Amino acid sequence: MKLGVLAAHAAHLPAELVQNPVSLGEGNTPLIKLTKLADANRVELEIWCKVEGANPTGSFKDRGMAVAVAAAKHNGSNTVVCASTGNTSASAAAYAATAGLVCVVLLPAGKVARGKLAQARIHGAKTYAIDGNFDDAMEIVKQFDDSMCAVVNSINPMRIQGQKTVAFEVIDQLGGAPDIHALPIGNAGNITAHWIGYCEAAGQQTAACGLCDQNCKFPVVTVSASRPRLLGVQASGAAPFIHGKPIANPETVATAIRIGNPQSWQFAQTALAESGGTVVAVSDAQLLAAQSQLASLEGIFCEPASAASVAGLIIQAQAGKIAPGSKVVCTLTGNGLKDPDAISGTEEIPVIAADHEQIRKLIA
Repeated sequence: MKLGVLAAHAAHLPAELVQNPVSLGEGNTPLIKLTKLADANRVELEIWCKVEGANPTGSFKDRGMAVAVAAAKHNGSNTVVCASTGNTSASAAAYAATAGLVCVVLLPAGKVARGKLAQARIHGAKTYAIDGNFDDAMEIVKQFDDSMCAVVNSINPMRIQGQKTVAFEVIDQLGGAPDIHALPIGNAGNITAHWIGYCEAAGQQTAACGLCDQNCKFPVVTVSASRPRLLGVQASGAAPFIHGKPIANPETVATAIRIGNPQSWQFAQTALAESGGTVVAVSDAQLLAAQSQLASLEGIFCEPASAASVAGLIIQAQAGKIAPGSKVVCTLTGNGLKDPDAISGTEEIPVIAADHEQIRKLIA
């Protein structure tokens, strides 16, 4: 039985929510070693991937949504609202459904993968497509106040509280923190949450915790535990961190990180600086190649945005910017079934006769 993040990590989360949890069994996702992928790319690294697509709705968002929706219910809200590129809407809708709350979703018209849209719809969310991009939808959502509904995007500190739990799991599964932790950057809440989790586990303070108000919980320790360097990866067509300014019209096949003005930008920059980390950009071709290698070599099907973490890691390693032998974890943020349209050639399966002998000759 999977406990869910509120039960499994009660010591690090608000007590009032732990006592009245909302859960679909999120968390406790697999950590898998990528031996064949490392060999294929000739990188002398110990690479692991945290498969967040194994969460109930198929993405890392479930960790944060369990806590954010529990908080909304605890505070008396009957409605939650979010802007989304897809995964947030799917998760918000599912957790609102199990909590008995209404969910309202704003999506950029024509820019959301069908799998994610289907999830929001089937869970009963009131779904609206706006004539604009994610950043436009986010600006609308930020105008709602708590008296009307609870905003469950990552500007909600409870989202970060839930998402930080991935760091506790990695430390437990690896037996310590990795040297480097790579992950995609979209709205930048997740990289912030990872860092807060690692800092809490090490008993060390972080300025990035400003996003969480007073909710971060740091155990008293007398020795400094290790924390990883963070490697943030953006798609080159949606890379505001690389350009140092918002991108008005972000474009990438990786819909989950097609965001031009990340809401957690400041805190993510703080996390990167404190960890001694960096941000790199990868092309759509590079992240799709990494997605293909993960599937064909390791049997792991993730959505394109997830593969950005692996693509960025490979680029850095091949450029000699990561020491050989380093232990690296890549967060794979979502399941590949979220965005099947991104896979080329899926409509080109040949039709052959239903004849055993013909098929035997083809595969001989």
